[in-house]
Amino acid sequence: MIDLPRTVDFDGRKVILVDQRKLPEDLVFFECEDVECVAFAIKNMVVRGAPAIGATAAFGLALVASKFEGGRDELLKELRRAAELLRSTRPTAYNLFWAINRVLEGAKGSSPDEIREKIIGEARRIAEEDVENNKMIGELGYRLIRDGYRVMTICNAGSLATVWYGTATAPMYRAYEEGIKFEVVALETRPVLQGARITAFELSRAGIPVKLIVDGAAGYAMSELGVDLVITGADRVLRDGTTYNKIGTYSLSILAKEHGVPFYVAAPTSTFDLNSGPEDVKIEMRDPKEVAFIGGRRIAPEGVDVINPAFDRTPPSNITGIITEKGIVERPLDEGIRGLFSRSRGA
Repeated sequence: MIDLPRTVDFDGRKVILVDQRKLPEDLVFFECEDVECVAFAIKNMVVRGAPAIGATAAFGLALVASKFEGGRDELLKELRRAAELLRSTRPTAYNLFWAINRVLEGAKGSSPDEIREKIIGEARRIAEEDVENNKMIGELGYRLIRDGYRVMTICNAGSLATVWYGTATAPMYRAYEEGIKFEVVALETRPVLQGARITAFELSRAGIPVKLIVDGAAGYAMSELGVDLVITGADRVLRDGTTYNKIGTYSLSILAKEHGVPFYVAAPTSTFDLNSGPEDVKIEMRDPKEVAFIGGRRIAPEGVDVINPAFDRTPPSNITGIITEKGIVERPLDEGIRGLFSRSRGA
């Protein structure tokens, strides 16, 4: 059903990415032969979506290891330098930091060859686990979707935001496979239009009925058309369930609460940050040109200040549940998250 390639891959000498800047007109690849190129790709949204960013960073470190020809200590120093460069690209998505830390923790060995083998192996495991986790999110979450449902989503938490299959879209793909009849309402997601350019492209390509609306029409859709379920992705989830996701998610959660629409977040456990509070999370502010220009043409007057946050914060009180690969966390979310990770550690 999904005929999309993997969003990110590594052939041993290059990191290969679907260039999401070119969608939906062209499905083309962007290849990186050094970590500076990988960092550029993450920062400039060649690749985007928290799980995809995490896997890309892991493969960036694998790329460094695969090409390094010096001694053990020099390799470890170069890996630390590369890790700092990658960490500096996007501050909000937690999978980026999780994946880098996981790869570095496995960078142990008495020789460069041993370290190289472990790093490349760990990066590949991160990518494969992402696909399997997404499939499990779909398996656990598709039962929320019933015949005749209208499901709303924002941004793109689909296959192209992950290594493959998606988070918010995983229950949709699985429901479609089961023959459940439903449609998706996708918000355009200004200013970069991930919903219009990517989610609508991805779902329609898979054969799932999708309607596209401007962000400001979400309330109209809920009150006049009827929406049965909202599923979004996440770039970071805190231990109490506070969720950071694409700008507009918080507003959408308020509308869902007002209209009595269940609001679910879909995210793998690698997106959970159990050590930070809201005061520790930096909201990424992006280039004002993303708002002031469309297609290279200025739409705002010269000299007007632009505020362009990439993400916002949705409180636990607005979230019905969180769909993970290990189970659906129900309210109260803080207790559910503690239980989820306690079971994981005990497994």
